[in-house]
Parts: sequence; C-alpha cells; structure tokens
Amino acid sequence: MLTFRFVKAQPNTYLIQYVNGKIKRQGSGLSFFYHAPRTSLVSVSLASMDVPFIFSETTADYQEVSIQGQLTYRIGEPLKLTALMNFTLAANNRGYASEDPEKLPQRIVNQAQVLMRNEIQKLDLRTALQSAERIVGNVRRNLAASELVAQLGIEILALSVLAVKPSPETARALEAEVREQMLREADQAVYHRRNAAVEQERAIKENELNTEVAVENKKRQIREARIDADRAVQEKKQVMREDDMRGRIILEEENRKLVALEADNQKQGADAQAYGMQALMDTFTSVDPKVVQALAIAGMAPSQLIATAFQNLAENADRIGNLNITPDLLQQLMSAADSPSAPVNSPVMAPEGI
Repeated sequence: MLTFRFVKAQPNTYLIQYVNGKIKRQGSGLSFFYHAPRTSLVSVSLASMDVPFIFSETTADYQEVSIQGQLTYRIGEPLKLTALMNFTLAANNRGYASEDPEKLPQRIVNQAQVLMRNEIQKLDLRTALQSAERIVGNVRRNLAASELVAQLGIEILALSVLAVKPSPETARALEAEVREQMLREADQAVYHRRNAAVEQERAIKENELNTEVAVENKKRQIREARIDADRAVQEKKQVMREDDMRGRIILEEENRKLVALEADNQKQGADAQAYGMQALMDTFTSVDPKVVQALAIAGMAPSQLIATAFQNLAENADRIGNLNITPDLLQQLMSAADSPSAPVNSPVMAPEGI
C-alpha cells in the first residue's frame, strides 16, 4: 500500500502520467491514484508567466543603452514542451526532478534579447531612446514567429519595454545638450517675447503718432477753415468798402456838379447884381451928389443921422473954429443912439465959424 500514492493537479496545471514509458492519462486538473515505482508524472503549468528582463545593447552609433522590460508568456502546447524539456516531478511530488523548468524563462528571454539586439543595432542613440514602442512591436512579432518559440509550444502574450536608458555618462551629455537646447529655446523665447513687446510698443507709438498727425491735420483744417472764413469776411468787407467808395465817388461827382451849378448860379447872380449896381451907378452919375446924399439921409435912423453929422463936421474941420459939445448934449446923443426911435428935438451943438 505504501507504493500507491494520490496526486491532484490544479485546474491550470497540465498533468501527464507515464506508465512503462507510455502515456496512460493526461489533462488539466487531474486527480488519481498511481503506482509510484512504475509511474512518472510530468506537470506543466498553463498559467501565464511574467519574466522581467534588463540587458545592455549597442546602438548603430556605438552607444550603450540598457533595456528594461517584461515578457509575458504561457505554455500553449505542453506535449511539445515536454518533448524537448524535462518537466518530470520528483519522487515526493514537491518539485521537479531537473532544472529545465527554471531554464525555460531564460531561453525565451535570450531569444527576445537576440531580436531586441537586432532592432537596437539598426537605430542610432537618439532614435532608439524615442522608439521604444516601435521596437516592442517588431520584437514581439518576430518573437511570436521565431522557430524556438514554435518548437517549445509557447504563446507570447505580451512584451513591454519599461525604459531605454543610455549610460550615465551619455545621459549626462544628452542632458547637458538638451539643457543647452532648452536654454537656447528659453533665450529665443525671451527674445521673441521682447521682440513682441518692442513690436507692440512700436505699434502703440505709431498709433499715438498717427493720432497726433490726425489731430494736427484736423487742427490745420480748422485753421484753414478759419482763414477761409476770415478771407471771405475780408472779401465781403472789401466789396462793401468798394461799394461804399463807389457810392461816395458818385456822391462827390454829384456834389461837384452841384457846386459847379451853385457857382454858376452865384456867378450869374453876381453878374446880375453887378449889372444892377452898374446901372444904378450910371443913373447916380448923372444926378447931383447932394440930391443923392439927401435921398440917402431920408431913410436913415437918428443915430445914423448923428453919425453923418459928425462925419460932415470932420470933413469941414478946417473950416470950424470952435466946437462945443456939452455933457448934456453928449448924454442926449448917447441916449438917442441907444433908442433909435427917440426923436432928436433940436441940435445942442453950436459950431462956430462955419
């Protein structure tokens, strides 16, 4: 009874029972009793396996890069795998009788590394650092189609590259170059910003100058309008002065004609008076002077008669011996002179020697 044992496999474990070198039963999740001295058990896990990897490769420009990633696979055809590798369980069913199950992930990783090397050697450093997705796609496709994977009955579920890093020295050089490029871009951005600010300031100044020019043009138009208005006013004033001057000229012409006509009239009047006086003088020439004097005295006022009397006295002064004029006579004469209508009663003068 000690030679019979019981085995129970997990649902994702493919178990194969060999008896006398022949497969007696196989399948996933089997459980049965078996005779240990005559039986060999082969156990293959069908679960997916994650295998991390990291290895260094050289790019086309001879720069070393480290590639870190993870490979996920599962055993799709256990019979193919067990035909090439030993997955026989140990006698106590607690482990494998060989180290082949531990070598399987490394074989797959090695195959992935070979394909990864082929891809990396086609690219330069900068392209390799930026082409992780393309590298993953090509390597996964080539790995799934590789002969080794097909012979082992492996299915490639996923391949991911977490990082493609250069060596520390190269990384520092790239960082310095990128840093310098970023600084240049920052300087360029500052230059563009300042240039934009200068352009904006220039545009503002141009707008201000254009505004000032427009204002000055408007002021000039206003001044020109005022000058035109003043000129129109002056022209109207000049027209008014010319009209006034023409009116005054016409008036002066009429005045001149009037003066000439008045002069002619006065001349004609003077000629008429002269003719009348000449005729009167001609008449008086043939008349006795004493008669003329008497006619002249006839219409005189008393004061005029007194004056005429004194004139006669003065004309005959050489013939008068003495002339007495009393105060009473003088007062009476003065009163008579002040009152032309007062009668002269009698002469008070008594000339002697006439």
